[in-house]
Amino acid sequence: MSYICDKCGKDTIVGRSQQHKRGVAGKRWKKRAQKTPRTFKPNLQKIAVMVGGVKQTMKLCAKCIKRFEKEEKLFDYKKSALG
Repeated sequence: MSYICDKCGKDTIVGRSQQHKRGVAGKRWKKRAQKTPRTFKPNLQKIAVMVGGVKQTMKLCAKCIKRFEKEEKLFDYKKSALG
């Protein structure tokens, strides 16, 4: 199962992590931390979406979820169950 947004194609990227850029409490350097490789993953969630009048489940990033909410295409289970 891939870790990619179905709408925009956002996926995992590789970067570098570095802890404590300065010394303790902003004083002089005590020991410089090494830069270590790490992965940055998008905030993906499985959401039910109305696309062309048909309900589909998609993996969307948080930014795409906001876009779908603005366009009112998200399928709300509570509203459909009530009536």
